[in-house]
Amino acid sequence: MADQVYEIESDKDYSERKENFLKTILKWIASNIKFLLIPGSRIDELTLREIEYEKSISKRKFIRRLKSALTILGISIIFIIVTLAVFPEWISPYTYEVANGLWEDWWSAPSPSHPLGTTEWGRDVLARAIFGARSSLTIALPAISFSVISGVMVGVIAAYYGGWVDSIIMRVVDIFLAFPGLILAMVFIAIWGQRMEFIMLAYGIIGIPYYARLIRGSVLQARALPYVEAARVAGAGNWRIMFKHILPNCIQPIIISFTFDIGGIILSLAGLAFLGYSDLRMIEWGRDISMARGYLIPAPWASLWPGLMILFTVLGFMLVGDGLRDALDPRLRNL
Repeated sequence: MADQVYEIESDKDYSERKENFLKTILKWIASNIKFLLIPGSRIDELTLREIEYEKSISKRKFIRRLKSALTILGISIIFIIVTLAVFPEWISPYTYEVANGLWEDWWSAPSPSHPLGTTEWGRDVLARAIFGARSSLTIALPAISFSVISGVMVGVIAAYYGGWVDSIIMRVVDIFLAFPGLILAMVFIAIWGQRMEFIMLAYGIIGIPYYARLIRGSVLQARALPYVEAARVAGAGNWRIMFKHILPNCIQPIIISFTFDIGGIILSLAGLAFLGYSDLRMIEWGRDISMARGYLIPAPWASLWPGLMILFTVLGFMLVGDGLRDALDPRLRNL
């Protein structure tokens, strides 16, 4: 008798579940009849889920493309250099005043008090190598930031308006590009003076033509696309179209070049300091190499360590720039 009651209740539950299942299917068909009958129609909820999924996949692909061994090595090098530049007083065995002072023991070999030896005027090589990181980044980052901001504005305006505006701006840019950058920087510094502010300004001005030319080509292609015309029809002004719609779609080459050029400017600053065009109040790797060039055999450590610091700093920025290029360039995304 109990078995019969259990079977009746089981049959009743099964029939209720079956009926609920059929109701669910019919309800779904009724609410999505458009999706079933009209080709190309989409369900809003599934569309939103697809968009969110594609965003997450894109982000993961970008991060994955940055996880190459060389890019991680470059990021590690930059992290170390930035740490030296931000916290030199904590890392250096001597203060800035001692590292830039006048002492005995000229060109002494490495010892417990001077782990990497000393250079001219008895200055500690290790302390100067650490403080030189701050000097290089202090000049390079503001200079290239000024170049990027000014060059992008000039290039976008020239490409967007075209005509005589583009011709005048580009001819001025061509004149600046015709001069060697290092020679032009020496001329500016010789006129204004060998101070850190003037060196930054000189390199900032030198970089403007390059970024103006770089962004101009991308803007010339983008201004003919349909979304620009749609923004113009919608009533957007020229400045809004240039810097709100066009520039974000053309900024990738600028980001890549920015990372590459930081290392290039640091290398150029070292060359300038090697030639004697530097702020004497600052500790710079290039000037240390210049002072030690006559003592390569009796005191090789005095020029070796500043040279290695330049090498690793430039290498770090180049590796990161190469990784960003691989990650941001759409032609390389499937490689």
